[in-house]
Amino acid sequence: MPDLTITIGGRDFAVACQPGEEHFLRAAASFLDAEAQPLLAAMGRLPEAKMLLMAGLMLADRTAAQEDEMRQMRARIEALESRPAPEPQRIEVAVVPPQLPGTLAEIAARAEALADRLEEQTAG
Repeated sequence: MPDLTITIGGRDFAVACQPGEEHFLRAAASFLDAEAQPLLAAMGRLPEAKMLLMAGLMLADRTAAQEDEMRQMRARIEALESRPAPEPQRIEVAVVPPQLPGTLAEIAARAEALADRLEEQTAG
């Protein structure tokens, strides 16, 4: 088992861990130290047991708050995912405006009338 020295609240601790777990132990010690530092700054030197207890409790409180937030987020995601898909909107767009056939018929009739008059004028 690897032996490591970790520092929490300015104090060194010799600890052992499973092979390959050194990184995780150092990360955990770093979290605990981050909680211990503000305690020491606010209260000064504390007995080792009290410093570790307080830092552990603060870290546990932060973890509990994050777990609660994660539970709420999971519930919200579940609620959103369980909602039925919205009905697709049907939008109808007229390809040919309704007045266009009448207008085209009127233009065609005028064109035929003009053609008839031109034909009469050129024939007569």
